[in-house]
Amino acid sequence: MRLILIVLTALLVMIQYPLWLGKGGWLRVWDLSRQLDTALEKEQELRQRNEKLAGEVQDLKEGTGAVEERARYELGMVKEGEIFVQVLDGGTKASAQDSTKN
Repeated sequence: MRLILIVLTALLVMIQYPLWLGKGGWLRVWDLSRQLDTALEKEQELRQRNEKLAGEVQDLKEGTGAVEERARYELGMVKEGEIFVQVLDGGTKASAQDSTKN
Protein backbone atom coordinates (compact mmCIF):
# COMPACT_ATOMS: atom_id res chain seq x y z
CA MET A 1 0.00 0.00 0.00
CA ARG A 2 2.82 2.36 0.90
CA LEU A 3 4.59 1.67 -2.40
CA ILE A 4 1.44 2.53 -4.38
CA LEU A 5 1.11 5.83 -2.48
CA ILE A 6 4.73 6.74 -3.25
CA VAL A 7 4.33 5.86 -6.94
CA LEU A 8 1.10 7.86 -7.24
CA THR A 9 2.69 10.85 -5.50
CA ALA A 10 5.68 10.68 -7.84
CA LEU A 11 3.36 10.53 -10.87
CA LEU A 12 1.41 13.49 -9.57
CA VAL A 13 4.60 15.51 -9.15
CA MET A 14 5.75 14.53 -12.64
CA ILE A 15 2.43 15.65 -14.10
CA GLN A 16 2.41 18.95 -12.19
CA TYR A 17 6.00 19.94 -13.02
CA PRO A 18 5.33 20.97 -16.66
CA LEU A 19 2.15 22.76 -15.60
CA TRP A 20 3.97 25.02 -13.14
CA LEU A 21 7.59 25.17 -14.28
CA GLY A 22 7.58 23.98 -17.90
CA LYS A 23 7.92 26.02 -21.09
CA GLY A 24 4.21 26.92 -21.16
CA GLY A 25 3.70 26.75 -17.40
CA TRP A 26 1.79 29.12 -15.18
CA LEU A 27 4.89 30.94 -13.97
CA ARG A 28 6.02 31.62 -17.54
CA VAL A 29 2.54 32.82 -18.50
CA TRP A 30 2.45 35.12 -15.47
CA ASP A 31 5.86 36.55 -16.33
CA LEU A 32 4.87 37.14 -19.97
CA SER A 33 1.63 38.77 -18.84
CA ARG A 34 3.59 41.15 -16.61
CA GLN A 35 5.96 41.99 -19.47
CA LEU A 36 2.97 42.63 -21.75
CA ASP A 37 1.42 45.02 -19.24
CA THR A 38 4.69 46.95 -18.98
CA ALA A 39 5.02 47.14 -22.77
CA LEU A 40 1.43 48.37 -23.14
CA GLU A 41 2.01 51.13 -20.56
CA LYS A 42 5.16 52.22 -22.38
CA GLU A 43 3.30 52.18 -25.69
CA GLN A 44 0.54 54.38 -24.25
CA GLU A 45 3.10 56.90 -23.00
CA LEU A 46 4.79 56.98 -26.41
CA ARG A 47 1.43 57.41 -28.18
CA GLN A 48 0.61 60.42 -26.00
CA ARG A 49 4.05 61.90 -26.67
CA ASN A 50 3.63 61.37 -30.42
CA GLU A 51 0.19 63.00 -30.38
CA LYS A 52 1.62 66.01 -28.54
CA LEU A 53 4.47 66.33 -31.02
CA ALA A 54 2.09 65.94 -33.96
CA GLY A 55 -0.04 68.75 -32.52
CA GLU A 56 3.01 70.98 -32.22
CA VAL A 57 4.03 70.22 -35.81
CA GLN A 58 0.50 70.98 -37.04
CA ASP A 59 0.52 74.22 -35.04
CA LEU A 60 3.85 75.27 -36.53
CA LYS A 61 2.67 74.47 -40.06
CA GLU A 62 -0.70 76.22 -39.90
CA GLY A 63 -0.59 79.08 -37.45
CA THR A 64 1.73 81.92 -36.70
CA GLY A 65 0.92 81.89 -32.99
CA ALA A 66 3.23 78.99 -32.24
CA VAL A 67 6.02 80.52 -34.31
CA GLU A 68 5.64 83.83 -32.49
CA GLU A 69 5.65 82.09 -29.12
CA ARG A 70 8.85 80.21 -29.93
CA ALA A 71 10.47 83.38 -31.25
CA ARG A 72 9.61 85.22 -28.04
CA TYR A 73 10.69 82.57 -25.53
CA GLU A 74 13.58 80.89 -27.30
CA LEU A 75 15.07 83.79 -29.25
CA GLY A 76 13.95 86.75 -27.13
CA MET A 77 12.35 88.54 -30.08
CA VAL A 78 9.82 91.37 -29.74
CA LYS A 79 7.15 92.46 -32.22
CA GLU A 80 7.35 95.87 -33.81
CA GLY A 81 5.58 98.40 -31.61
CA GLU A 82 5.84 96.30 -28.44
CA ILE A 83 7.74 97.34 -25.35
CA PHE A 84 10.00 94.77 -23.70
CA VAL A 85 9.69 94.65 -19.91
CA GLN A 86 11.82 92.27 -17.86
CA VAL A 87 10.62 91.42 -14.35
CA LEU A 88 13.24 90.14 -11.93
CA ASP A 89 12.55 88.20 -8.77
CA GLY A 90 13.24 90.82 -6.12
CA GLY A 91 12.96 88.49 -3.10
CA THR A 92 16.48 87.09 -3.29
CA LYS A 93 18.20 90.42 -3.97
CA ALA A 94 16.31 92.23 -1.23
CA SER A 95 17.28 89.68 1.39
CA ALA A 96 20.94 89.88 0.29
CA GLN A 97 20.86 93.69 0.54
CA ASP A 98 19.19 93.55 3.98
CA SER A 99 21.90 91.26 5.32
CA THR A 100 24.67 93.62 4.14
CA LYS A 101 23.02 96.61 5.86
CA ASN A 102 22.96 94.90 9.27
